[in-house]
Amino acid sequence: MSAINERTRERTKIVPTLIMVAGALYCLLPVAWVFVAASKAPGELFDSFTFAPGTGLLDNLGDLFSYDGGAYGLWALNSLLYAGVGGVLSTLVSASAGYALAKFDFRGGRIFFAAILGGLLIPGITLAVPQYLLLSDLHLAGTQWSVLLPSILSPFGIYLCRVYAASAIPAQMLEAARIDGAGEWRIFRSVVLPLMAPGMVTVFLLQFVGIWNNFLLPYIMLSNTRTFPLTVGLNSLLERGSGSPSLYTLAIIGAALAIIPLIALVLFLQRFWRLDLIAGGVKG
Repeated sequence: MSAINERTRERTKIVPTLIMVAGALYCLLPVAWVFVAASKAPGELFDSFTFAPGTGLLDNLGDLFSYDGGAYGLWALNSLLYAGVGGVLSTLVSASAGYALAKFDFRGGRIFFAAILGGLLIPGITLAVPQYLLLSDLHLAGTQWSVLLPSILSPFGIYLCRVYAASAIPAQMLEAARIDGAGEWRIFRSVVLPLMAPGMVTVFLLQFVGIWNNFLLPYIMLSNTRTFPLTVGLNSLLERGSGSPSLYTLAIIGAALAIIPLIALVLFLQRFWRLDLIAGGVKG
């Protein structure tokens, strides 16, 4: 009887593993295709086996960075500006708001938090046009500010920071700091921020990836190709590719290169999560 139960347990373990493998393949196969297709010359893209490497990688790279006077490099810098600056500012705002909601009891705090939870239910696509109209009235539409400003406030980031601050920051530590004469700003800077660092890293990563991959907002806000991020710039390549199929290879290798910074960022930020797990294990 025990042998039968053991076999049944082993079978039930296999099912979740198979589901995870299927999900991983579903996510990774398109990425693998992009990297393989990036190595193909224009004549090989549609005439060779899907996952067969091509011979045009170096030529494609040269054509990409020389296209339109180096437009791809400018688009990459714009994406780095929007995602980097927007991610940092959004993380700081989220940490401040989350800490205040978790550790301070003030009038309207619950209503404000409920409004944030309501904001989580609103798709970002529904806010793009109202944001454009508001920024247009401020004469900011078409500028880089029109992409940066809406990226700073993240309801999901505030919610995550609020939950993390409630569990990671002991009230006794805050009281001890106040008894020692520390002001609220010094407590936030010297006590709260170090304790919230792992949660802030998570919020920054989510914001960076979200802004880096955002297409609709900059597509609506921006009209000058000099201010385009990679998503909108590569879309313009695809639109022109209908009349010049050789541009498809540029769009594909551009998309492949755009993935690399995200992979590097995740690998770099992993150490902060590992350090937090080690610290938790030592404390326990």
